[in-house]
Amino acid sequence: MKLVLLGTGMIVKEVLPVLKDIDGIELEAILSTPRSLDTARELASTYAIPQATSDYDEVLINPAVDTIYIGLPNHLHYDYAKKALSAGKHVICEKPFTLRLAELEDLITIAEQRGLFLLEAITNQYLENFTYIKDNLDQLGDIKIVNCQYAQYSSRYDAFKRGDIAPAFDPAQGGGALRDLNIYNIHLLVGLFGQPKRVDYLPNMERGVDTSGILMMDYGRFKAVCIGAKDCSAEIRSSIQGNQGSIAVLGATNTMPQVSLTLNGQEPVIINHNSDNHRMYAEFVAFEQILSQNQKAKAKAALEHSLSVMAVLEAALESMEKTAVGEGSNND
Repeated sequence: MKLVLLGTGMIVKEVLPVLKDIDGIELEAILSTPRSLDTARELASTYAIPQATSDYDEVLINPAVDTIYIGLPNHLHYDYAKKALSAGKHVICEKPFTLRLAELEDLITIAEQRGLFLLEAITNQYLENFTYIKDNLDQLGDIKIVNCQYAQYSSRYDAFKRGDIAPAFDPAQGGGALRDLNIYNIHLLVGLFGQPKRVDYLPNMERGVDTSGILMMDYGRFKAVCIGAKDCSAEIRSSIQGNQGSIAVLGATNTMPQVSLTLNGQEPVIINHNSDNHRMYAEFVAFEQILSQNQKAKAKAALEHSLSVMAVLEAALESMEKTAVGEGSNND
């Protein structure tokens, strides 16, 4: 994989030391806005990346480049992915894949027409602890209740309250708790149980964006509640409860650092099958193998999962829009 990274934000800075340790991944360039070009040059120097540029067209015509990683603000994912696919490059895009379902469907059409890989970077689907949970769900009997809690007071929330709006809180840029934190909960549940029958989202709205909210997912035989919050904090813990026991995720659903299995009448057993590597390591090892080994079936399954997640997100957004209209007087 000859990779170009788009962006110089926190997620790109996190993934760079991970990528340099993965065999088969060669960093070819890093792209930034002209304003952030000095930062891109510093990162290029630190990680021995041959090129730092703000010219996307220059990157896309480079025959040495085969894959684009999009670590840009949410609202830019679709346009940059579409341009990369149209130029014949594979795409790995950060979550959420796009802002709306139709945008992802359009990208899939282009990728299929051109025989390209299109993948979503979503950590929890590739962690060993996720696999453990999936393999041990049968021990819980009939699932009854699922509760996912990811509430983390944002370092940018106080500035947001003062009117200094960062992309993570800007509705025009795809900000908000649903797409930022609750998306990990959605990926976890869809990865384990598939697409729900019904989705409702009850957001706390400030300045037109959901700073926190409760997502309800009805699976018919059981109900799930997903809480994502950037305006308050609580213990970050999720649980899957069945009539024969429960599994708890002890920590955030993007890292899943520990899992607790408690069967009826038994003491809890704490499990951690995750490696000691960074949370993004496993997904990029998988991406490198998909591309280098032409694993079309694995890529297709991952894309179908992402489509199901986007369908849930779309339903949640439609529910949020109805709520915002009905409770417009609550917006600041």
